[in-house]
Formats: sequence, C-alpha cells, structure tokens
Amino acid sequence: MSETTTLLTGKSRAPLGRSRARRAEALGAWTLLAPYTLLFLVGAAIPIGYAFVTALQKAPTPVDPTGGFGGLQSFITVFTDHRFLTTFQNIFVVMIIWLPIMIIGIVGLALLLHASPSRFGGAMRFVYYIPGALGGIANFVLWVYLIDPQRSPIAFLWQGMGASSFKEVITASNMPGILTAMLFFQGVGTWIIVVNGGLNGISEEVMEAARLDGANAWQLAWRIKLPIIRPWIGYAALMNVAYGFQLFLEPYLLRQISSGAISPEWAPTQLGYAFAFTNRDFPAAAAMSIVLLVITLGIGWIIVRKSGMFGEDDKETR
Repeated sequence: MSETTTLLTGKSRAPLGRSRARRAEALGAWTLLAPYTLLFLVGAAIPIGYAFVTALQKAPTPVDPTGGFGGLQSFITVFTDHRFLTTFQNIFVVMIIWLPIMIIGIVGLALLLHASPSRFGGAMRFVYYIPGALGGIANFVLWVYLIDPQRSPIAFLWQGMGASSFKEVITASNMPGILTAMLFFQGVGTWIIVVNGGLNGISEEVMEAARLDGANAWQLAWRIKLPIIRPWIGYAALMNVAYGFQLFLEPYLLRQISSGAISPEWAPTQLGYAFAFTNRDFPAAAAMSIVLLVITLGIGWIIVRKSGMFGEDDKETR
C-alpha cells in the first residue's frame, strides 16, 4: 500500500514540478523581453499606429479648417502627386548601384581579414572602422570638402569633367554616384566588423575537416564560410536597405550647398517633408511614411526569407 502511495505521489509531483519550471521560464523570458517591448511600443508601434490614424484624416483647409475623417484621400494624394514616382526612381537607382558594391565590399574585405594573421587582421579591423566613426554630419562635411572642385585633393577629377563649382558637380545625374561613395565610406567599416564576427564563430573543426578534404583558400571561402555567414550578410543587406529608404540629410544638404542644383523633393523622405511643412498636409505626409514602411518591410521580408536570418533556411535550398 505504501509503495502504491509513493508511486502515485511521485507521479503527481512530476507534473507540478514541470509546471513550476515552465512558469519560471516564462517569467524569465518576459523579464528579458520587457525592456525591448517597452522600447518597441514607444519607438515603433505607437508612432506607426498614430501615422495610420493621421493618414485617415482630412487635411484642414481655409474652407474646412476642422478637418475630420478623410478615408483614403491622403493615399490618393500621395500616389497621384507628380513627384511620387520620380523620388522612388531616384532612390532605387542609388540602391541598385550602392547595395551590390556595399555587400561585395563588406563580404570581400571581411573574408580577407578572416584569412589574415591575427595581428594584421586586428590592425586592419581598426583601420576599416575609422570611417564608421565619421557618422552623420561629420561624414557629410568630409565629402563636401572632397567634392569641392576648388579645394578638394581630387580636384583634378572634377576639373577633368569640366566642373568648377558645387553646382556643376552636384547634378541629378551625379547624385547616385556621390551618394554611393558617401554611404559606402560611412558604413563599410562597421559592417565588416559585424560580418567578421560571424566568421569568427565558425568552428575550427569544420575548417580543419574541409582542409583535410583538400579545400583550398578559395573553396573554403566559397563553400564553407559564405553559406555559414549568410544570415550576417542578410542582416547587413536588411539594415542598409532600411537606411537607404530613409535618406534625407545627404540630399537635403547637398541641395543647400549647391544653391538648388537638385530638386527639393529628390528622395521619398523629402517628399513626405514637403507634404508636411510646405503643403501643410500632415495626413499625406503620414500616408507617405506608411508607403515607405510597407515597401521597406516587403523588401526586408524577402531578404529575411532568402538569407535564413532566423535559422530557417528557405525550403527551396534544402
């Protein structure tokens, strides 16, 4: 009878112990998630929700200053604006040129660093990171100096192109090249360090097994390292896509120093700015931000799926 009681007691205690463990695990998970959840609500979810609500309003006019519910009118205003397609054409041209150069540069230099001796590789990581320290306005000031045909150390290039002033350098046709150089120089060093961190996580046993199978340096890079660091490459591409669609500072200030050589609504973010502060149409500006969000999320979803960023490779590659 006592043995039966003991068995029954043991069976009843086991589910109770598992239940407590699950509750403790859930509590720990929510404790770790709480700071991020709060920041996500304040920095993303609430602003996005507010933008949706604002986009569905009607912009006040002298005839009807009260505004009110406007339905999808703000989205119609955005899509029918004559500047809408031009702004996205401009930014897509920049990204078609810049992103491949950026990703190839990041991966190529990270692979070279990983294959280099430790001291040399460490020194070069620091050298590559130096441009990344010149973020934002510091990077812009440096490039203003470089593209000045009268003071730049590469002035002979601009003069060879027949340019003698900012207005002749900063043209609509030159903007993709100028922005590509600015963005590459500013971001490549930081992303080399990120991708190199992924390379450092590759097990030495895997590398040694490949060498024993006769793999040379090129085969190690192409067949071993690249497939393993694909999520890191995808992350770099994802973040650079998001940054590219948010370009505002560079084209805005380039227009200022060139005395209006390019359009004030050169990028989509500038068009949203014009809706808000030139046209006084805040619902249209909110609608423009939502359009940018949807496009960025769509491209980001494709990158996440193809790169296996969350550890789930695409079924087609299995």
